Amino acid sequence: MDSQKLKKSNFPKVTLGLLILFLALIGGGIYLYSAQADGAPATLVYYMVKKADLPITITERGDLQSQSEEQVLCEVADIEGDNFKGTEVQFVVPNGSTVTKGQLLVELNSSGHIERLDRQILATERARSDQITAKVKYENQKTQNKTAEEEAVLQVRLAKLALEEFLDKEGGTFHINLQDVDMLIQEAKAAQLIEENNLRGVERLYELGYRSHGELFSAQLSALKSERALASALSKKKKLIGYQFKRTELELQGKVASSERTLEQVKRDNEALLEQAKAIMDAAEASFKKEMERRKRYQNYVDNCKIHAPQSGMVAYHVCRWHAPIREGGTVQLRQEILSIPDLKRMQVQTKIHESVLDLVHKGLPVTVRIDAFPNRTYSGVVDFVSVLPDAEENSKVYTTVIKIEEEVQQLKPGMTALCEIHVDLLKDVVSVPVQAVQQVKKETWCYVDTGNGIERRELILGVTNEKFIEIKKGLNAGERVVLNPESFIKANSEKEAGISPDQDIPKNMNLDLIEEARREKEKSVKKLKSK
Repeated sequence: MDSQKLKKSNFPKVTLGLLILFLALIGGGIYLYSAQADGAPATLVYYMVKKADLPITITERGDLQSQSEEQVLCEVADIEGDNFKGTEVQFVVPNGSTVTKGQLLVELNSSGHIERLDRQILATERARSDQITAKVKYENQKTQNKTAEEEAVLQVRLAKLALEEFLDKEGGTFHINLQDVDMLIQEAKAAQLIEENNLRGVERLYELGYRSHGELFSAQLSALKSERALASALSKKKKLIGYQFKRTELELQGKVASSERTLEQVKRDNEALLEQAKAIMDAAEASFKKEMERRKRYQNYVDNCKIHAPQSGMVAYHVCRWHAPIREGGTVQLRQEILSIPDLKRMQVQTKIHESVLDLVHKGLPVTVRIDAFPNRTYSGVVDFVSVLPDAEENSKVYTTVIKIEEEVQQLKPGMTALCEIHVDLLKDVVSVPVQAVQQVKKETWCYVDTGNGIERRELILGVTNEKFIEIKKGLNAGERVVLNPESFIKANSEKEAGISPDQDIPKNMNLDLIEEARREKEKSVKKLKSK
């Protein structure tokens, strides 16, 4: 720490006597004088300068709090429509009680929550049944879709096979029918030839008188029948080739196209039906899930009606102006803090560090903690947290700092006042004097030294300081004596030795309002004298 930081510290700069002297000097022109050895006041107090270790500490007051404080909240929601706001407290441990982990702290009225849970269990089972039914229907729909699609595919294959069978030139149905018709024509031609030969024979025999007229007519009729049979066979072939082939081909091609369209329609229907079944199943599953979540939540509400201690400690009721006091017969609402349980064995101190020394404090510094209630006991602590932002509620720039007590404690309670000495540094074997021996006016710093022949003013270069001692880098040596009460040394006629005149700069720690008022009074007096 350099001298500029030192000037911001809290050692006295100018004593009250110096302030009175300065006001008297301005108002009445009284002069000060330096007391020599033979004329020094008998009330002077001296301090022998020596080298010693100088601990640099920052001392702040703070409040005790637990390192681990468990908040107990109400985890039970209000029942809508019961015309009762909140949940009734049936039992709560007394405020300030010492409890052990697992002990019953609070019991809330659970009757309404149990009834609601019973209704929800039935609703959940109905939702489970709907979910199972929807899932079975979805699986059945997949099977039905597969069956319908396979049937449609089979119809397409059969239609194509029938068309292929009809058009086959080697063994198709049309070729077979055509062969049958050709055979029929050949048979008809042979029969016609036979009947014509038979008719000619009958006619010759009739002319010779060997056949009767009836036999002739019978032979002629048989010949006509054979001609008609041949003509019918030829017509059948013409019909088969010219008309029946085209009609059958078109019919078979139409069946193929129709079966293919049916297959596409079946696929689309299957997809739609499956999506519908899936949507119904998803809705049933979502409904079942919601009902299960609601059931679980209601079950938790019933379970949370009994609150047990999460850790051992002391019970502290939560106080909030927005809620009624915690008591049996009162009500609490969801997420409302009911009480807290600080761990009284592990404590810490929350204090505030001024911005002028903030750069000296960091996490890990050792701290000595004293509790006002137990002044004869000290505790070992360590800086655990330093806020990066100033406290918005304070007028001055102070930063919240948490000091953790490293040992287990007994009998300490949250809210007790603690004095914390933060050990910033330890200077080894340095020259130091009590802070009250040092005087400072603006940039000048000095002390009064007993030389043996008198008291002299000695200019100083300062180092770092704590609340009691300040390091002297230059100006004093070990073995010299300094005046601890320099205000007793200042006399009215020793202005030169005291280093103060009416034109000198105003010391930093003087009351500026009083000085300005004295100056105005002096100016008024001068104006009155001039006017006279």
